[in-house]
Amino acid sequence: MTAEFTGWHVLAEFGGVDPQLCDDLERLETALRKSLVAAGVTICDVVHKKFEPQGVTILALLSESHASIHTYPESGDIFVDVFTCGSIGSGATKAVELLQAELSPGSVNMEVIQRGHAARRIHEPVGEGLTRVWNMSEVIVDTNTPFQHMVIAKTEQGVSLFSDDDRQSTEFSQLTYHEAMLVPGYALAAKLDKVLIIGSGEGVASQMSVAAGASLVDHVDIDQLEVELCAKHLPYGYTEADLAEAVAQTGPIKMHYADGWDFLAQAEAAGTRYDMIVIDLPDERVEDAQHNRLYEDEFLLRCKALLAEGGVLAAQAGCQTMWRNETLKRSWTRFHNLFDTVVPYVSDEHEWTFIFGTSATYADPVAKMTDTLATLPYKAETIDERALVRGAIEPHALRVGVTVG
Repeated sequence: MTAEFTGWHVLAEFGGVDPQLCDDLERLETALRKSLVAAGVTICDVVHKKFEPQGVTILALLSESHASIHTYPESGDIFVDVFTCGSIGSGATKAVELLQAELSPGSVNMEVIQRGHAARRIHEPVGEGLTRVWNMSEVIVDTNTPFQHMVIAKTEQGVSLFSDDDRQSTEFSQLTYHEAMLVPGYALAAKLDKVLIIGSGEGVASQMSVAAGASLVDHVDIDQLEVELCAKHLPYGYTEADLAEAVAQTGPIKMHYADGWDFLAQAEAAGTRYDMIVIDLPDERVEDAQHNRLYEDEFLLRCKALLAEGGVLAAQAGCQTMWRNETLKRSWTRFHNLFDTVVPYVSDEHEWTFIFGTSATYADPVAKMTDTLATLPYKAETIDERALVRGAIEPHALRVGVTVG
């Protein structure tokens, strides 16, 4: 298969077809031949099978690929499959449309799939029975690390990172995402000197925290291969030179290839305290998943124990949309049970909600955040005072449907 290869695969279901026609081998083969020739494809051979007591299968071998029909007279259904490639690629659609005219079905359900190197797709689950399709014009990395299936590809959103079919970041939206995850926490924290980042393999969160004034950023990620591939191929976050420095721990960013759970135990034993801890991992799953433990009460409690006075725990907490907000509700309850002050940030230009918790008590935490925002060394491009005020209004489902305390 060359990079220029492309083809069109059409899958169609014809319903409500005359049952007698569904069992008429001669008429069906004539209709298929006529449709293919009119669509401009070249028939090499046709084979068929008449089943007992009824039903027909016809397969046409084409210079451009193949076409087939399978009939079910008892229900009046015909299943059609046409795949054509090369310069006649779009002929598959035309052939099916012409066949429809020949057979006069009562209903038609047709799906057209482009195939080839320029037609790779990722189907990202976004809710029950709901997926988002990412078209990839070029696949840069497609590999299984010891912990996940990782893809880096060029999409219409720029170079994009996927983990187990979930979009993690894109060139187009990564700044909006990372600022939403970090800037409200910077503004809520009493000070910002030491920061712990758990996950966030691209490295943006670590670099942004240094720009915000942190003198130490401990970056913990269990997946060394993913971090290295991100540094090599993503146009944002660490470069390979940045990562090498972080691994050598000669600068403010210190890279630790470790399990977050284990690192917390080591930090607690060493007496280390952080002004901000950030949990940025693949999404918590509604169903059981190995990494869910890093979102749950015990892990959050261990993070809380490592916070300095006035320190903030920040976490990606799920999606505010009604078809994907179960994990957000879980996080909302957990944070309220752990912290005296909890502030959400519902991104107005992204689909995620982030939650920030601190043991400090503020009568008006949002006012504190808007006052601090202007003094931060890091100047956000996607968040201003009005965005903080608006983003701190929790989604309606959290106000009326979640019990805390």
